Amino acid sequence: MFSGHREGIPGGIVSSEESVQPGFSACLGGDGEGPPGRSWGPLLWDTSPSGSPSHSPSLPLSSSPAPVSVTHRGRQAGAVMAAALIWILLAVLLAGLGDAEAPQTTLQPLVGRVFVHTLDQEAALRHPEHTDVPPTTPVTYHAHLQGHPDLPRWLRYTQRSPRQPGFLYGTPTPEDRGRQVIEVTAYNRDSFDTTRQRLVLLIGDPEGPLLPYQAEFLVCSHDVEEVLPSTPASRFLTALGGLWQPGELQLLNITSALDRGGRVPLPIEGRKEGVYIKVGSTSPFSTCLKMVASPDSHARCAQGQPPLLSCYDTLAPHFRVDWCNVSLVDKSVPEPADEVPTPGDGILEHDPFFCPPTEATDRDFLTDALVTLLVPLLVALLLTALLAYIMCCRREGQLKRDLATSDIQMVHHCTIRGNTEELRQMASSREVPRPLSTLPMFNVRTGERLPPQVDSAQVPLILDQH
Repeated sequence: MFSGHREGIPGGIVSSEESVQPGFSACLGGDGEGPPGRSWGPLLWDTSPSGSPSHSPSLPLSSSPAPVSVTHRGRQAGAVMAAALIWILLAVLLAGLGDAEAPQTTLQPLVGRVFVHTLDQEAALRHPEHTDVPPTTPVTYHAHLQGHPDLPRWLRYTQRSPRQPGFLYGTPTPEDRGRQVIEVTAYNRDSFDTTRQRLVLLIGDPEGPLLPYQAEFLVCSHDVEEVLPSTPASRFLTALGGLWQPGELQLLNITSALDRGGRVPLPIEGRKEGVYIKVGSTSPFSTCLKMVASPDSHARCAQGQPPLLSCYDTLAPHFRVDWCNVSLVDKSVPEPADEVPTPGDGILEHDPFFCPPTEATDRDFLTDALVTLLVPLLVALLLTALLAYIMCCRREGQLKRDLATSDIQMVHHCTIRGNTEELRQMASSREVPRPLSTLPMFNVRTGERLPPQVDSAQVPLILDQH
């Protein structure tokens, strides 16, 4: 038998039958007896109080050679167990975080009324009570319908920059009645903290009378984020009251001009995206608003002229309204219901002007096919024959050209051709000596063919230079 000291394990004897794991036994080979060819007894560790290893007197030590250090294998098993423990703790921690209940806020939007909810840093980030959230903390948000990747179709989210608040706004429709849960995740861009909150929307019907008179204005001097807070919206309704007959005005919808197909303005000071504001009231439209929305006023706008505005613009200078984009909707008079077509039996009634043929006579298309194929083929053959006659049968010939040419020109031409042939024959013959002028060194007066006595590299090209 083998006994030794195991590091990292407190005192005590651990036998192989009780503590050796199956994977470790497989590493030892087979049934835990060690590598093949070696005889291993059961492993036994004993740590005496003095810390020195001791052997059990009842277990004889095997005479086979010692294998790889058992201490190293013990360390590996301990590392595996520690990693498994870390993973278990991590799973438990993540499960605890997932089970943590996010703060919940209940809101009650109304059908046909604008809904605005502000997402600010103080409400989104959970800090200790004694710590104030800096107003310049950059925070971004991500909102979606619970169980869905995006917001419902009637709700929109906007935020100009991470250092400004975000807004959830929109107008629910009658189809959106009921309970909707919006999950909002806030990201702190400085500390990378993440918090979640739930908005429970209980959408119901509004109380009070209906608002049959509705008007929509395009405000060019504001962005949508500048109108969503309650203060600018109230100021707009107060200013619009001077153009409308006395009555309660309510906001019905707020939409960015970019969502209506508008263009992003240039980054110039004073340029805004624009926002559409829809207002409803129980009071009829004033004469001033009716004149602005009249066809004559639209015609003047189409020609580039100012619209017809018979009253004082009480919205200026805080709100610059495009009076050419004012639309009025009157729902006080119910629209006539569309006539529902009555389904018939599927048989057309007798019509004296429609007399379809009862029988179709047989028709032979062989003649049409022959005309369609043979006529273009004959025309192509005729054109080919005409072109061949012009190119091959209308040639003048060399004899006729020679008779039409003057004798002097013919002699000159023949002389040139004869001299050319003679030069070609001389160039092709190797027995003709090279001209003297082509030799490397030739004296015209003496006729000597000697190499130059003076280095040509030292002789200037123009002798007058020296």
